[in-house]
Amino acid sequence: MRVHVAFTPEEDASAHTGVVVDVVRATSTIAQALESGYERVLCCAEIAEARELREKLGDEAVVGGERNGVVIDGFDVGASPREFATGARAPTLVLTTTNGTRAILTAVESCDVVFLGSLLNLTALAAAAAGAGGDVAIVCSGFKGAFALDDAYCAGRIVSALDGERTDAAIAAEVVASAWPTPLDGLNARTYGPSGLEADIEFCAQVDRLRTVPRFARMVGPAAEIVA
Repeated sequence: MRVHVAFTPEEDASAHTGVVVDVVRATSTIAQALESGYERVLCCAEIAEARELREKLGDEAVVGGERNGVVIDGFDVGASPREFATGARAPTLVLTTTNGTRAILTAVESCDVVFLGSLLNLTALAAAAAGAGGDVAIVCSGFKGAFALDDAYCAGRIVSALDGERTDAAIAAEVVASAWPTPLDGLNARTYGPSGLEADIEFCAQVDRLRTVPRFARMVGPAAEIVA
């Protein structure tokens, strides 16, 4: 097995198994939502697509999301994993975020199997990725197309949990992950985004809180359907 890390979605990440990381917050939020009882998450790139799906599904769905860390006006919920820890409000969550949902849609175009990774489900995710067979590409969502330290830290933790030949990028991610003594320090190294996310960052820094491993199931119109 070959393990590679793409530090932004624009980098080549073709592999049998893809692991998308947007640790603060999309992939952490989706894992928490599915563990809390949502049957699926429909990930959209655009706000208009999310609104249209929410209208089409009616009471079967809630719509959530953010742009630049701020809850989208008129949406039912935001994109904080803490919002979803108390249980599901509908069978379906329709979600659009600044970076994570776009990275998911990019990964499904180049990988046969796609999982969503975070610190919250680190051990379960690594087992699922190893069990899927073939090479693994960990795709960091980054921030608006640029490198992001928090995603690189999480990617390095995933690399360390996998056996297999490492590319130079995977080795670099492990080096990044080793630079901070705790997960919270690693996530707080990020230099982008608004203030006010401190509680969410602390939540996302928890290791192995969840057993759920979100995976791509199919496309539903413009949205990637993610299930447990």
